[in-house]
Amino acid sequence: MMMTLRALAFCAVALTAPLAAADEPRGTGALGIVIERTAGSVLIVDTVNRAVTGRVTGLGDLSHASAVFSPDGRYAYVFGRDGGLTKVDLLAGAIAKRTIQAGNAIGGAISDDGTLVAVSNYEPGGVRVFDAATLAPLADIAAIGANGKTSKTVGLVDLPGRRFAYALYDADEIWIADFSGGDAPKITKLTGIGRLPYDGNVTPDGRHYLVGLFGEDGVVHVDLWKQPLQARRILDNYGRGEERLPVYKMPHFEGWASAGDVMLIPAVGRHELIAVDRRSFREVGRIATSGQPIFAVARPDGRHAWVNFATPHNNMIDVVDTTTLSVVHRFAAGPAVLHMEFTPRGHEVWVSVRDANRVQVYDTSSFARKAELEAQHPSGIFFTARAGRIGQ
Repeated sequence: MMMTLRALAFCAVALTAPLAAADEPRGTGALGIVIERTAGSVLIVDTVNRAVTGRVTGLGDLSHASAVFSPDGRYAYVFGRDGGLTKVDLLAGAIAKRTIQAGNAIGGAISDDGTLVAVSNYEPGGVRVFDAATLAPLADIAAIGANGKTSKTVGLVDLPGRRFAYALYDADEIWIADFSGGDAPKITKLTGIGRLPYDGNVTPDGRHYLVGLFGEDGVVHVDLWKQPLQARRILDNYGRGEERLPVYKMPHFEGWASAGDVMLIPAVGRHELIAVDRRSFREVGRIATSGQPIFAVARPDGRHAWVNFATPHNNMIDVVDTTTLSVVHRFAAGPAVLHMEFTPRGHEVWVSVRDANRVQVYDTSSFARKAELEAQHPSGIFFTARAGRIGQ
C-alpha cells in the first residue's frame, strides 16, 4: 500500500504544462532543459513547478550533448555529437536556428558578452566560432599542434574578456583564443603540457584553467591572471606508482566541484576524489568513493558535492561534505545515473536516471526524493542559472 501511495504521489507531478501564451510575459529564471539522448530531443522544464513545459525534437545525435545559455536565459545552444549546433527558444518551445558545423563535436561555450558561440570538434578537429544571434560562421581555428598533428579539441570554456580556452588532445597543448579585438582571434599556445589532455574547466572567478591528463597521472594548471601565461603541472603521479585500473568512462572536468577553499577532482580510473587547495593547488586529501567518479558537482553554497560514477557503480550517488572531506550520504538512485543539476539556490537537485527513463528531484537537506518526471533516456540537465556563470 505504501508503495502504491508513493507511486501515486510521484504521478501527481505534472509531466506537461502549457507554455505561457504569446501575449503573457514570462521570465526564464526557472527554466532549463533535459537532454533526451537517444530521441534527439530536449525537454524544457520548469524548476519551480517541477514540470515539463514542452519537448523540442529534431536535434540530431545527442549521445554526448551539452548546452550553454544566452545571457538573458531565453536561448539554449545545444551541441550534438553529430556536429549539430542548435539554438533552442525556451519560451517558444521551438528551434530558432540550427546548423551542422562539423562531423563530430564534443561541446561548446558562449562568450562573456553573449555574442559568440564556440564549438569544440573531434572531426575535423579545431574550434569553430559562430554569431550567437544568427549562427553565421565567424572563425574556423584549425588545431595543428607543434608536432604537426591535427588534433581533437576538448575542455572548451569561456573566459572573461571575450576569450576561450581549450586543449588539443592529440598535440598535448592548451590554446587561448582571444576575440577582444574582433572576429579574428589572437591565439596563445602553451605546448608540451603532458600526454593526452582530455578535459578542462575554469574556476568560478575565471582565473584558473585546469586540464586533466589521460596519458599520465597529473593535472595542468594555468593562472590566467599572470603574464606571460604558463602551464604548470600539479598532482604529478597521483597514482603513486600503483597499477592503473581500467577506465570505464572518462571523468568530466567540466563537472568537478569548486567549493570554498577546495576543489574536488575525479581521479582517472580510481575510486576516489582528490581534494586540492584552491590557493596552493596542492593535494590536501582524498575521498574514497563508491566507484570511478564521473561528475562531482558542488551545491551552490559549496557545503556538499554530489558525485556519480562509471559502470558498474553507475546506480550510486555519494554526497560529500566539503569541510570534512567525507561521504555523509550514499544511496542507489537507479540504473545509469548520468547527470546532476542543482536549482539556482541549491535547495533541490535534479538527477537523470537514463535506464529508468526518468528525472528524479531530491531535497538537498533531507535527501528525500520529492518528485519524478518522465523522460526518454535522459542525460544532461542544464538550468538557465548557468547563464550568469563563467565557464557555464
